[in-house]
Amino acid sequence: MVTRPEVLALIPARGGSKSIPRKNIKPFAGHPLLAYSVAAGLQAETVTRVIVSTDDPEIAEVARAYGAEVPFLRPDYLALDTTPDLPVFLHALRWLAEHEGYRPDVVVQLRPTSPIRPRGLVDRAVRLLLAHPEADSVRGVVPAGQNPHKMWRITDDGRLQPLLQVPGIPEPYNAPRQQLPPIFWQTGHIDVIWPRTMLEKGSMTGDVILPVLIDPRYTVDLDTPLDWMRAEWMVFHAGLDDMVWPGRRPRTMPTRVRLVVLDFDGVFTDNRVWVNEAGQEMVAAHRGDGMGIARLRRAGVHVLVLSSEVNPVVAARARKLGLPVLQGIEDKARALQTYMEEHGFRPEETVYLGNDVNDVPCFPLVGWAVVVADAHPEAKRAADAILRARGGHGAIRELADRILAARAA
Repeated sequence: MVTRPEVLALIPARGGSKSIPRKNIKPFAGHPLLAYSVAAGLQAETVTRVIVSTDDPEIAEVARAYGAEVPFLRPDYLALDTTPDLPVFLHALRWLAEHEGYRPDVVVQLRPTSPIRPRGLVDRAVRLLLAHPEADSVRGVVPAGQNPHKMWRITDDGRLQPLLQVPGIPEPYNAPRQQLPPIFWQTGHIDVIWPRTMLEKGSMTGDVILPVLIDPRYTVDLDTPLDWMRAEWMVFHAGLDDMVWPGRRPRTMPTRVRLVVLDFDGVFTDNRVWVNEAGQEMVAAHRGDGMGIARLRRAGVHVLVLSSEVNPVVAARARKLGLPVLQGIEDKARALQTYMEEHGFRPEETVYLGNDVNDVPCFPLVGWAVVVADAHPEAKRAADAILRARGGHGAIRELADRILAARAA
């Protein structure tokens, strides 16, 4: 009887990221960034356990919500900007051995900052190391985008000096790319390591490192907000159909939108309400949203307000904007389905914008479900897209602009 190797996927996710604050739990294409690495571990056939090492209780909560274990919180001194990987992994291995008697045969590192992974990558890398016990580790690499043989140094006296030389090629910087040695760039997608490499050699790689080649289309580097926007665009538009997803893959915006359905509280408003001494309620709305709705209607898009609230402000705002409204609705999904059937709107032509758990049952009924930036976490997980604007702060205008821009493209 063959014993299955114990393979631990360990995901380092500290709370104090500086370039993009709270990066590890910031929504990325509909899910917290961390969730993609958790999913890569959970969906791998070879992985037997998925643990997140973090110093941050909120990150720990998100990790558990997506199925990972967080049996300990990492000490603060191991969560600094300058903390390398090795002490973080040694802490985890020693903690697990001391408190649980758990000693994995293989350790997989899945960095949250490389969320775009092809399915099967983790298993391919683990099996490669298992097949080569003489190696110390496996590291994910892609063909380098820039060849270092065509790179230069500037000397102290201001002259260019080639960075590298190639035996047999006197001037590699002038040679055709095809004549130069192939060069590979290490990515953050995956590292697979024997525990002895870390515990005995004091290294995350050791001396004998095997490559697992990755399609360069899956390479992203999330250092700035612009990097984030580019990577999210890639997810939806670069044909990465084989990418690992946390749960259901988000749908893309319909090519033709005929109906936009809007929740009210938390979408038109910021979810706050002012109450005077007579018990009358008032809310604040965003004028830009009104302009966005007007532009949609001029473009022939039907807009409906669907609200569980019975407050007169809902009807008053809808009347001001010239919109039909269904309010005081307890079963929003049934009301939406009935409205679509009676008015001849098909799901693939319908977009829904919500913010809370009572909107979630409506999401499967439409072609594209969207939530505001400050939506409830459950609604965010179920949605196809998360807007950058908060409810009551131009979220409807943002959605309108995206729909109209897609039409014009």
